[in-house]
Amino acid sequence: MIYCGILPIQVYWNLEGGMTRKTSRAALQLAPEERRGLERLAQSRTEPQREVERARILLRYADGMEFSQIQRALQVSRPTIYKCVDKALAAGVVAGLKDRYHRPHAPVITPSAKAWVTDVACSKPTERGLAAELWTLSELARYTREHAPAAGHTSLARASKATVWRILNAEAIKPHRIQYYLEQRDPAFEEKMREVLVVYQDVALQNAQTPGPTLPAIITVSLDEKPGVQAIENTAPDLPPQPGAHPNWSRDHEYIRHGTLSILAALDLHTGRILAQVQPRHRSREHILLLKDLDAYYPPHCTIRVILDNHSSHISKETMAYLATRPNRFIYVHTPKHGSWLNLIEMAFSRMARSFLRHIRVRSRDELKARILQGIDEMNRDPTVMRWKKFDLGIA
Repeated sequence: MIYCGILPIQVYWNLEGGMTRKTSRAALQLAPEERRGLERLAQSRTEPQREVERARILLRYADGMEFSQIQRALQVSRPTIYKCVDKALAAGVVAGLKDRYHRPHAPVITPSAKAWVTDVACSKPTERGLAAELWTLSELARYTREHAPAAGHTSLARASKATVWRILNAEAIKPHRIQYYLEQRDPAFEEKMREVLVVYQDVALQNAQTPGPTLPAIITVSLDEKPGVQAIENTAPDLPPQPGAHPNWSRDHEYIRHGTLSILAALDLHTGRILAQVQPRHRSREHILLLKDLDAYYPPHCTIRVILDNHSSHISKETMAYLATRPNRFIYVHTPKHGSWLNLIEMAFSRMARSFLRHIRVRSRDELKARILQGIDEMNRDPTVMRWKKFDLGIA
């Protein structure tokens, strides 16, 4: 280090004196197929990085580059280059790419200790006197270090998070994650599902026999509600895309809530047309209003078969009282409990969510209602007949 005035100037000396020594190692001869394989590996983005690095070393060494040049080009240490080249010269290119198998000592963590960690991971922290609902790897490692020795597993006294992860990964256990499932609580699930699928099969036969605008004697509709559609208003205007500057719409993260609305809809399984109402709530009275719309829409000589779930508004006293005033007009077919996926109206709701309801912003609930009804009208201009295509549950 030399100081000139105030500013320090660093002077570096080349200890090699600018001289480059030739290696005494033999040249690496590559067969054409070996070179092609190394070139593919050197460009790979999916193979292990250590093998990609070694392939680049071997290619450069085979091309006659000196070790110092390889070191500068690849930014790797000299020992790494020496090991790779020496293995390739001694046992071939494949050996130069792979690590030598070695095990300096026998495994310290016993199978019983691994089983203990797995057992702890398969329990909840609350069962172990902790406040958390699920384990994290750090918390599980800390619990292991504190309690494993007392359980007779001294090999886990210094277990790290990586150690715990390797034990659990070998068993494909991820206690820090949660996956939801739907419990089957209806004892007659199979029977009710079969009844619904028989209806869908009957509709398919009706549509094949009476194509076009002709309606069958029994008209089948799929009915349900989509509650909680939010009326959200922006606090600042959306900014449009600009070529070369902003590729997408820009939206302020703040917003104003104006409440929610419910979509009550019935899907005609013969024509694909949707009859819908948009209401602040979805009680029995709103359900009855939709039934009245169906009654007014279809010819009086037809029977309306309705596929719907067991929501309280569908089977309430008020609803039953209305149905009693229209004898032989409606037939209810209930989906099993926790079987909403059997109701084809859910496909129409999904289409709404992916089209006109997606990222929707309005200034009031009235505007939201108008937009929803407009979107349903647009769907009815080009209706899609929803079909259940798979009948593999004992239904011919």
